[in-house]
Amino acid sequence: MGSFKLDPRIEADTAYVADWGLSRVLLMNNARFPWLILVPRRVELSEFHDLKHAERMVLIEEISRASLSLKTLTNAVKINVGALGNKVNQLHIHIVARNEGDAAWPGPVWGSGSPVAYEQDAKAALIERLRTGL
Repeated sequence: MGSFKLDPRIEADTAYVADWGLSRVLLMNNARFPWLILVPRRVELSEFHDLKHAERMVLIEEISRASLSLKTLTNAVKINVGALGNKVNQLHIHIVARNEGDAAWPGPVWGSGSPVAYEQDAKAALIERLRTGL
């Protein structure tokens, strides 16, 4: 059994925010939507049921913590949470702040237009706000 490594596709699309008890917290590099990704720092996970019961409970609490914090920081009207894994097998959870009138509202963010990368200063400022607010 090896050590935890972030899938290269996730790593390429995100910026590091923090490590929590179980999960690595990442910011999706798409300025169109405030979007976090939680990746449990365990080897060879692809599904929720791959986690031990106690770890699943920790993950649910981390999802709740990230959801509430993101909603508070962004004044979102809705938080979308999903774990698709169709393109990236590594277990990861998307937490997306949504507002009426955003670029994909009311549909899903997946497949809705092209990502717009954050400007470096804006990304750094948002990550700092997230670290403080999370």
